[in-house]
Amino acid sequence: MPGREDPRLVHETELSPAFHDLDPMHIVWHGRYVQYLEIARSALMQRFDYDYPQMKASGYAWPIVDLHLKYVRPAEYGMKLIVRAAITEYENRLKVDYRIRDAASGKVLTKGHTIQVAVRWETGELQFVCPPVLWERLGVKPEDAA
Repeated sequence: MPGREDPRLVHETELSPAFHDLDPMHIVWHGRYVQYLEIARSALMQRFDYDYPQMKASGYAWPIVDLHLKYVRPAEYGMKLIVRAAITEYENRLKVDYRIRDAASGKVLTKGHTIQVAVRWETGELQFVCPPVLWERLGVKPEDAA
């Protein structure tokens, strides 16, 4: 699946930075972008009825084990942002790619990805292949990921 993007596995969320998101230079503080990704990722997973409460109920935790961000341009107070989250891997791990754009101009402000792995809730055992419940919720087959 690397290099391909399934449009069914994409979601866009609109938000605006609040005053408390700003740093002393009056631009969005770099740490707030992680929260914006979390908002978009949760909205994406809610579409499949597999957000964090459903993950736990299915017997799995999905901790983030890798986070990468590339800051391209600063976001500012009150700017309308589009946060795009796209699931790009789901066979052995859950990889979500992100783009944060200025809604007015379409310019990319930030891009990045997160990687999550499945861990059995009861035992803490890492799963080296994503559990079938993820594929069922996403409506995909593991062979589609190849």
